Amino acid sequence: MDIRGLGYVTLLSSDLAQWRQYASQVLGMMVAGSDDDERLYLKMDERHHRILVEKNTENGFGACGWEVSGKAALEQAVSELERADVQVIRGTEAQARDRKVQELVHFSDPDGNRHELFWGPLQDFARFVSPVGVKGFVTNELGMGHVVLPAPSFDRCRDFYEQVLGFGLSDLMKVRFTPDPAEPQKRIHFLHCNNGRHHSLAIFECPMPHGCVHMMVEVNALDEVGRALDRVQANGVKMSATLGQHTNDQMISFYIKTPSGFDLEYGCDGLVVDWDRHTPFESTVVSHWGHDFSVGRQ
Repeated sequence: MDIRGLGYVTLLSSDLAQWRQYASQVLGMMVAGSDDDERLYLKMDERHHRILVEKNTENGFGACGWEVSGKAALEQAVSELERADVQVIRGTEAQARDRKVQELVHFSDPDGNRHELFWGPLQDFARFVSPVGVKGFVTNELGMGHVVLPAPSFDRCRDFYEQVLGFGLSDLMKVRFTPDPAEPQKRIHFLHCNNGRHHSLAIFECPMPHGCVHMMVEVNALDEVGRALDRVQANGVKMSATLGQHTNDQMISFYIKTPSGFDLEYGCDGLVVDWDRHTPFESTVVSHWGHDFSVGRQ
């Protein structure tokens, strides 16, 4: 299946005003469109939006929106999903209108994580103007970033993403939450689609209460990461991990809590990979330096 990248995400929130403040004043994203009591569109580039926050009684992650090249590619993907006995539901005209795309379908992985495939995003070419001066996010052919999803049924999920959706393995890790060697290790597999971003998706062998481990957005300079850290402190946002650099994708980043309950990674200088020359490997450490996740438990 030819998935070009992570085109958008949908999130769930009981308080859109809180998300509006968080996204504009901390992340530096631009609110797109007029005020709406049911949904909030967040703009990161020349597309109408990359993040759709929908009003909901509960907070959490909604869905990954994966982009394909056109109608024929969407129909081919639907055929492949149905041959693999995956229940595929055609999106309604209202859903396509809400997501600003031509058509979409949706389905779930073996652990119930929701995914949407779409083609034809609305691209208004309105200039991205950050309310706090962020110069730009790294998107375009690399997609909007990456998402890490819970996959307690790990082997089934891994097979689904690799064999049905066509993701490739970038690399992998095994982690523990404590120094106790008796604690079972939990697997994380980092997966790429048809672009050079080191991973557009990762799956983690553990349930998560809000349906997502974290999502990542990337800015185009280290100074932007530093300024964002200042805004995090000024706005009293809870840190989940300190500034650090990952071993696998080389991202320099920090982690914070979102209003939807899961974490957000905010970073720069992520690795862009030539997959013909790449060999997957297993990392024994998460980061070269930094990324102290104990701050999130304080």
